[in-house]
Amino acid sequence: MHPKLAEDLTSLADLLDVTGKVASEALAGLAGRAAAVPPVAVAPKPLPAEGAGARGALEEFSQRWEPGFAASAGPRYLGFVTGGATPAALAGDWLTAAYDQNPASGMDSSAQDLERETVGWLAELFGLGPEFSGAFVTGATMSTVTGLAIAREWLGERAGVNVSEEGAAALGPVTVLSGSPHSSVLKALSFLGMGRSALLKVPVLPGREAVDVAKLAEVLEALDGPAVVVANAGTVNTVDFDDLRAIAALKQRYDFWLHVDAAFGGFAALAPEHAALTAGLDQADSVVVDLHKWLNVPYDSAVQFTRRRDLQLRVFANNAAYLGEIGANPDFLHLTPENSRRLRALPAWFSLMAYGRAGHREIVERCVALARDLGARIDGSPRWHLLDPVRLNVVCFTPAGEVTQDRIDALVQAIAEDGTTFLTPTVYDGRPALRAAFSNWRTTPADVDRVFAALERVVTG
Repeated sequence: MHPKLAEDLTSLADLLDVTGKVASEALAGLAGRAAAVPPVAVAPKPLPAEGAGARGALEEFSQRWEPGFAASAGPRYLGFVTGGATPAALAGDWLTAAYDQNPASGMDSSAQDLERETVGWLAELFGLGPEFSGAFVTGATMSTVTGLAIAREWLGERAGVNVSEEGAAALGPVTVLSGSPHSSVLKALSFLGMGRSALLKVPVLPGREAVDVAKLAEVLEALDGPAVVVANAGTVNTVDFDDLRAIAALKQRYDFWLHVDAAFGGFAALAPEHAALTAGLDQADSVVVDLHKWLNVPYDSAVQFTRRRDLQLRVFANNAAYLGEIGANPDFLHLTPENSRRLRALPAWFSLMAYGRAGHREIVERCVALARDLGARIDGSPRWHLLDPVRLNVVCFTPAGEVTQDRIDALVQAIAEDGTTFLTPTVYDGRPALRAAFSNWRTTPADVDRVFAALERVVTG
């Protein structure tokens, strides 16, 4: 055994204690850490010949790389849609690495059953019945890929083509309809061989990002054959929701697969005041939910749900003698693009077990209240213009006066350099804008005070 490896094995308990102390200090210092750190080039070093040992690696990391890390786990990081990691989820993630289970197969441990239990809990949270099955994937993009791969197989079923055997070319052109599709939908269509051009945008309601269901019906009426409809349970800019029940009702007249992107908006189901937004989610054929957003578990973690596991198995089955028989309850390696993977379910299991429905409901409701607070302050300031009502947890706004993309880019840079918060740019209804997304379990009203003060400071600077 390499001497450094033997040394680290002998002192593993001390090494974990030291690493835990470094992690604890980092988390304790989030309140004072810059939300974002503008990148500074770090000269790469050559690969070590003998190695410095784990302690040496920890010191090197602390000196060269840790100072450039963003406080993305902190309460004022409002870019993208970024959660943190609850204490229980962090503990679960540490144990995930320690036990190093590969839940893709059920031949050697109970890890798969833990994942099945966790998926069942999540389905219950989102109001999805026993007809839905699910599995963990890396994020919303891969959940979308998985859902649309099953939809592609469904299209083949309708056309008498076995796409998993004959390929996407045998299916021919397909039609995918959506009002305000997330960019990952285009990525998935490209990846799956259906092509980005398969996506046809349907008109949205005036002043909204929600699809006009009447227009959708007109497009479906004009089609010659089945289609895929991608609906939104929470858009990126304004967290707008398509009328899922009305869209699902169209299936009585038209033949289509309903795929719902509920990456973070699906969590509205946890809060009684907002749960009506997700009504009809249980009528979908495939559903996307991202967990490293509003469930506040570490990256990378998401789930995909579908009511057609038979088609999912047809797409992703991996028949090999060394993997054993597929059986009536297929292993996860037969249900998603991955074979080997980490036990992503364990941090989610820990957080759900630790805080239950009530704890995660509180996080959702608090984030919504804080987003509305910031939205009200922006709406009342002469220096900013709120572009849309705050429907859930995202505030979409722009500076007053003439707004160009260059001005928005400059503001994003200035906000990052200020360090109090971090926001990402967007374009809403053709206007360059900013967006602040609240999804971190640590965020409090005091953080909104600091964020708004920083925005006022930067815009007048």
